[in-house]
Amino acid sequence: MSDSSISVALLSYETLVHALAGAMGSVTAMTVFFPLDTARIRLQVDENRKSQSTPIILAEIAKEEGILSLYRGWFPVISSLCCSNFVYFYTFNTLKRVMVSDRPKPATDLLMGFISGAVNVLLTTPMWVVNTRLKLQGAKFRNEDLHQTHYKGIFDAFSQIISGEGVGALWNGTLPSLVLVFNPAVQFMFYEAMKRRAGRGGKKISSLEIFLIGAVAKAVATSATYPLQTVQAILRFGQYKSDGKGGLVGSLRNVVSLLMDRIKRHGLLGLYKGLEAKLLQTVLTAALMFVVYEKITAATFKLMGLQRKLQH
Repeated sequence: MSDSSISVALLSYETLVHALAGAMGSVTAMTVFFPLDTARIRLQVDENRKSQSTPIILAEIAKEEGILSLYRGWFPVISSLCCSNFVYFYTFNTLKRVMVSDRPKPATDLLMGFISGAVNVLLTTPMWVVNTRLKLQGAKFRNEDLHQTHYKGIFDAFSQIISGEGVGALWNGTLPSLVLVFNPAVQFMFYEAMKRRAGRGGKKISSLEIFLIGAVAKAVATSATYPLQTVQAILRFGQYKSDGKGGLVGSLRNVVSLLMDRIKRHGLLGLYKGLEAKLLQTVLTAALMFVVYEKITAATFKLMGLQRKLQH
C-alpha cells in the first residue's frame, strides 16, 4: 500500500461522490423515520417509562408534549448524521479503493467497517452528545431523577457543556461508541456480501432488493449490539452519576456498572428495552438510506460517464 495510492484514493472524485450520496441517503431516511428514533431514545434514557408498542409511545409523547415534539432535535440530529455518514462513507470507500482486490472478502469488508467506524466516532462524538441533549430537552420524564436542561441551540449547548462539565464531556460515551463500530462494520459486511451475491453474473439489482438487503444487514447488526447502544445514550445524556474516575478504566467501570444496574433493576430483558422501536427505526432508515445512496451514486456515475464520452 503506497503513499501515492492512498493519496489518489483520498482525493478521488468517486470517493467524494460515495460520501455525499451516503450523507444524502441517511438524511433523507432519518427525516422520514425520525419519530421512531424519538420513541427509542425515550425508552433508553427514561427508565420509569413503560416499554409499550411503538405507536402507543408515539401517541403518548404527542399527547403530552404536542405533535411537533416527535421531531424535537431534528436539525442537530440531521446535521450530526450528515457529517457522520459523510466521514464514514468517505473513509470506507477510500479504504475500499486501497485495500480491496479483484475478489473482495467479507473479512476485508469487516476490517474496513471497523476502521471507518473508529474514525467516525473520534471525529463526530461531540456532535452526537449535543444532539442527544437537545433531543431530550423539554421531554416529560417518568424518572424524577432526570432534570431539564436549558440550551438555546447547538452552539449554546456546546458552550454550556464545555464550561459546566469540561471539554472531555463532549466525548461522553466514546468507549461504547468505539465498541459499537461493530454495528456498522457488521452491517456493511452483510450488505456488501449480499449485494455481491444478488448481482452475480452482472445481474441488475432492483431497488426492492437493495431495500431488503439493507434491512436484513441492519437488523442483524442492531440486535447484536443493542445493550451497548442503551449505555451509549445514557452516557451521552450526561446525567449518569459515575464514580468520578476518569480514563479508560473509569469508562469501562461506567459501562459495566450501567449494564449491571439495568439487569438488577429490570432483568436481562431490561437491556433490550426499546429494541422494537430501535429495530423499526434503524432497519427502515438503513434500508431507505441504501436505496437513496445507490440511486444517487448510479445516477452520478452515469452522468460522469456521459461527460467523459463527450470529452473524447
